[in-house]
Amino acid sequence: MAEPKRDDPRNDPAPLSPPPATGGIAARALGARSAAYLADLNPEQREAVETLDGPVLVLAGAGTGKTRVLTARIAHIMCTGRARGSEILAVTFTNKAAREMMRRVADLLGSELQSLWGGTFHSIGARILRRHAEVLGYRRDFTIMDREDTNDLIKTCTAEAEIDIKATRFPKADVLADVFSKALNTRRSVAETVAQEYDYFSQLAPQIEDVAKRFTARKRAANVMDFDDLLVLWLRVFQENADLRESYQRKFQFVLVDEYQDTTQFRERSSI
Repeated sequence: MAEPKRDDPRNDPAPLSPPPATGGIAARALGARSAAYLADLNPEQREAVETLDGPVLVLAGAGTGKTRVLTARIAHIMCTGRARGSEILAVTFTNKAAREMMRRVADLLGSELQSLWGGTFHSIGARILRRHAEVLGYRRDFTIMDREDTNDLIKTCTAEAEIDIKATRFPKADVLADVFSKALNTRRSVAETVAQEYDYFSQLAPQIEDVAKRFTARKRAANVMDFDDLLVLWLRVFQENADLRESYQRKFQFVLVDEYQDTTQFRERSSI
């Protein structure tokens, strides 16, 4: 995924400018477009779309139009001049949902919006880390590992620790990957995660922690990240670098999260 080389996120291109305040052809076209997307909403949906001051939480069941509200809200924010595309962050969970979200926004606005920061939590994390990985000791050209790559690296770390897998009935690489992932996403230590969810490996907790430390060190040395790193490390960028955090806080005037109830602690903290 190619990323811009500019460090300051406020330098992002913004092809769509705020709408004109006075009359004219452009204003009439914008007004017609606005009326079209609002006309498709019921009163409750329209209230959620048009409420632009302060936080808004939409509670609704499956198939009731939550994504329609989110995409209409993006269009409304832009059509009313409250923010440009580059000042809006819209995140969801799956690539399919992200593509659908961006398609709907393009349909509502009449054109693709390249400047909008829209995508999955992982893709947004990767985009930010491509800009700022160096503050964490990585290079910007890091490689993203898939699950097979992750398991292979964990096997290497286990062998390096000289653990007799058969004699100790040590967990396999895919199980260790799950342990490490749960520990990161629940903000618990590896030992706590083993004790609470894998108590049958409790006697092996010190060795599992050792493998986890080796795994983290090897990833940094090889300039590779796994999918969990794409969530955890962009949060660290903001936690440990006040200037970058404040820059993005100024940049994003609106943050919209689809299926917010499914956010983990890391995703929730990243979007605040």
